Amino acid sequence: MSENARTELFTLRDLLRYAVSRFNEAELFFGHGSDNAWDEAVYLLLHTLHLPLDRLEPFLDARLTEAERNTVLHIIERRVKSRVPAAYLTHEAWLGEHSFYVDERVIVPRSFIAELLEEQFAPWIDDPWAITRVADICTGSGCLAILAALAFPEADVDGVDISADALEVAKRNVTDYGLEDRLRLVQSNLFAGLASQRYDLIISNPPYVNAESMETLPPEYRAEPELALAGGDDGLDLVRTLLREAKDHLNPGGLLVVEIGHNRDVLEEAYPQIPFTWLDTSGGDQFVFLLRREELPS
Repeated sequence: MSENARTELFTLRDLLRYAVSRFNEAELFFGHGSDNAWDEAVYLLLHTLHLPLDRLEPFLDARLTEAERNTVLHIIERRVKSRVPAAYLTHEAWLGEHSFYVDERVIVPRSFIAELLEEQFAPWIDDPWAITRVADICTGSGCLAILAALAFPEADVDGVDISADALEVAKRNVTDYGLEDRLRLVQSNLFAGLASQRYDLIISNPPYVNAESMETLPPEYRAEPELALAGGDDGLDLVRTLLREAKDHLNPGGLLVVEIGHNRDVLEEAYPQIPFTWLDTSGGDQFVFLLRREELPS
């Protein structure tokens, strides 16, 4: 960091401009809550200064104290030099209006399923109050399991993950949301540890990055647990298991909802006989599929 930055930058506007320049100069990658240097800089600086994340304008020309300026410059340099996602620096990630604790033990939450949970999967679920059992497979930080518990008030939810480290993070989030009585965390390799449990709804955002893409991930993604990203040669290893075993864990009429990244064409080619329903999200209709129990292969 240039010493001039400490003596010549005074306002939040000054430091935001400096952060954007540093981020662009370092060719950082953005994909964990923001997709450009400006949005990432705004988030990092407002969070670091304990300012409202949705109120930038009133503070732009406010002068920072020397201590605040040093703290902000330090977080800017950490982002540039560590190349880890901003969420690991702030220990905070957002899905819609909901905030979750995260650290390097889990991937940074990002899922189109969160949008669909906000809508309670309408129109495929007529009565959200009738949903009494939900499973979130590959729960990671527990974010989708928590959103499912909030979306379906009468449901008991199982958050399932193979990683004990991830479940420790999920436990913290479950406690933060006061859902200990309704949300159970289970260490299991997909369905292996669920015995004869059956659900009205199973959701999953499993690892789905194919082997070729894993080799070219930017440093920000390589900072995340590989276990939570790698989906095998074609990205569908875990999806195949979900399709094969979900039927045994769904109640009649139950739904399986799975996010698969950019693998729609590969999936449809592999399973031409399955009538996938592709759900509309802010990213399009190619990332999340829905199947009723009766549509799953025997």
